[in-house]
Amino acid sequence: MMLGVSKLTLWVLTGLVAVTSVFSNVYMFLMSLWNKNEKKERSPSETIVMALAVANVSHQLVCYFWMTVNEVDSKCYMAQMFYTVLLLIIFSFKFTIMWDTSFLTFYYSTKLVSTPNHCYTQIQAAILKHVTLAIFFIPMCGLACCIPTMVLFQPDNHTTEKHTNEDCGILLPKTTTGEFYDVVFLLLSDVVPGMIMLKCCISISVHLVIHLRHMKASNNGAHRPKLGSQLRVVQMSLLLVGNFIVYLVVDLYMNYQIVVNHDTSIGVTFFVTSVYTTVTAMVLIYGKKTLWKTMIHDLNTCLDEYWCLSCLKLPEHKTTSKNPAKVEN
Repeated sequence: MMLGVSKLTLWVLTGLVAVTSVFSNVYMFLMSLWNKNEKKERSPSETIVMALAVANVSHQLVCYFWMTVNEVDSKCYMAQMFYTVLLLIIFSFKFTIMWDTSFLTFYYSTKLVSTPNHCYTQIQAAILKHVTLAIFFIPMCGLACCIPTMVLFQPDNHTTEKHTNEDCGILLPKTTTGEFYDVVFLLLSDVVPGMIMLKCCISISVHLVIHLRHMKASNNGAHRPKLGSQLRVVQMSLLLVGNFIVYLVVDLYMNYQIVVNHDTSIGVTFFVTSVYTTVTAMVLIYGKKTLWKTMIHDLNTCLDEYWCLSCLKLPEHKTTSKNPAKVEN
């Protein structure tokens, strides 16, 4: 196994990350669930974040279940189809996570960056108008992309690959068709959403530079430029892209080792994905700091009604500064 990490050690490490990942994503889901505007409607970004949180938690639970079964069933007595179906579900959730993250970054890009291309603007508006449909369409595409594994990954690979990978159910394709499918799946699940996020990252970065220059010129250098709520959204978007790029490089390398060199355990890729989902959730929680303040205020308001619970009140940080144009996050 690559990196010299045993399956048991990897199982323990993934379990520790899984607890943090599930807690962070459930917290992110609840924040988005409670966050509504004055019309009691949920913004498209909140809908996407909720879908991402569900995909993250589901992926984490199924991954850890597979690792647990793989650890207990050390001799691989369980049916091969059981492992294959689990892997199909895991990879379909991974596809959903990558595209939901890309979709979220795309949304922030449309809110921050205005483009002179009218046709492109209309396409953006059409996509964002059907956000709910899109977040249901993405997992369906992920499942459809993973179904070929049932045909291409043949059970007769099981005995030989068990020796090299030390994992049950890893049916590495020996045919050209199977290897071609591996490449196509990585392109669709990793590279294409990564390219979309990179494009959004460049657009947001250019927007930030231009905006700062305009603000600095208007202030004549006398005051430090302030972006208010926009700055938090910009930081959050760039952090999401940076986290994704690091994950993309590591994931492609791990898959190369598995498919070409047969030199690593697929459990390592599950651990790396768990770390990615945890960091993503923490970045989004950071971007919703204002909602955290609102939740503290609501909690303190409830505690005010019961004098015996007043000691449980949390400190509130009030600000008197006026923020520039607010961006939904």
